[in-house]
Amino acid sequence: MRHRIAVVGGGPAGLTFARVLHGRGHPVTVLERDPGLDARPPGGTLDLHEGLGQRALEKAGLLAEFQQVSRPEGQAMRILAPDGTVLRDWQPRPEERANPEIDRRQLRDLLLGPLDVRWGQGVRQVVPGARDGVLVRFEDGREETFDLVIGADGAWSRTRTAVSPVTPRYTGVTFVETSLDDVETRLPDLARLVGDGSVAVYGANRALVAQRNSGGHVKVYAQFRAPLDWHTDLDLADGAAVRARLLALFDGWAAPVLDLLHHGTVFTHRPLYVLPVSHTWTHVPGVTLLGDAAHLMPPLGAGANLAMLEGAELAESLATGSGDPDEAVRDHEERMWARAGRWAELTAAGLERLVSPDPTQALALFDEVQPS
Repeated sequence: MRHRIAVVGGGPAGLTFARVLHGRGHPVTVLERDPGLDARPPGGTLDLHEGLGQRALEKAGLLAEFQQVSRPEGQAMRILAPDGTVLRDWQPRPEERANPEIDRRQLRDLLLGPLDVRWGQGVRQVVPGARDGVLVRFEDGREETFDLVIGADGAWSRTRTAVSPVTPRYTGVTFVETSLDDVETRLPDLARLVGDGSVAVYGANRALVAQRNSGGHVKVYAQFRAPLDWHTDLDLADGAAVRARLLALFDGWAAPVLDLLHHGTVFTHRPLYVLPVSHTWTHVPGVTLLGDAAHLMPPLGAGANLAMLEGAELAESLATGSGDPDEAVRDHEERMWARAGRWAELTAAGLERLVSPDPTQALALFDEVQPS
């Protein structure tokens, strides 16, 4: 019997789940809210860990293709003091493949492959216990029934409400993101500052981080502790005004560092939210969650990796199981909760140290986790 399986969300978690299941001959419906492939920018770069994201790609039969397009040199990390002094400058060895970088767009295209994504399918509600399965209500008023619905729809998941009343809480840390293009040609000094990977500058309760993407593109993140309403007197659509506010926040920092902000034109406000470290739920037949929908945590290199591995493992279990998908889902949830809980604790503690009153905490954390 072929079960009707839908995954809500076309991000790394949902696509990995669908790709592994598809590769084992099982059809799956991918429901994505975005109206099309290029409806919005896909985001920055991801480092995929050997035992997590890369393992998921191996299960999907995509590891060799990943190795062709990923950037091992993107693992490089430089840390500066606010006055521009270089505190650390770590360069990966030529054979280092622990956490190579890949642009989100490249990863998405890799995972999409032969999948048939139903674009423009915004889900409003998931209702378990319907007469013929799990009812999915769409934003346009349509309804459809599936035997199993996988919620991979991110921080503000509509699927989550079917299994848990918990909602994300603000961490007290905000990111403001901007981008620099064609840096080699237009901004060679900044290209050298960022290097092949990332550069991070830590001060008291604030940081500036710039991360190399492919094609001469650099993402810049201003990070700071602030109330959620810190911008009430500011028009976030006014790039010049946001830039001026950020430059005031980082006043006194070295001019080359502040150039990361001077050259940004469009700024995106990204307050950081998390779910409780030990987020679990009473199992609900026919519905489960992956990734941020299940265990939203600070963006410190674990979330997408965990989400992809969860998707791959659940798909494998469903493809090779006894025929009762509920048994595979129960096992998946128990494994996911234990592993994600450990990572949620680590990333919560990491955020406290990276955006801290004592910037030496960030440097100490780097020394603890960086390969020797």
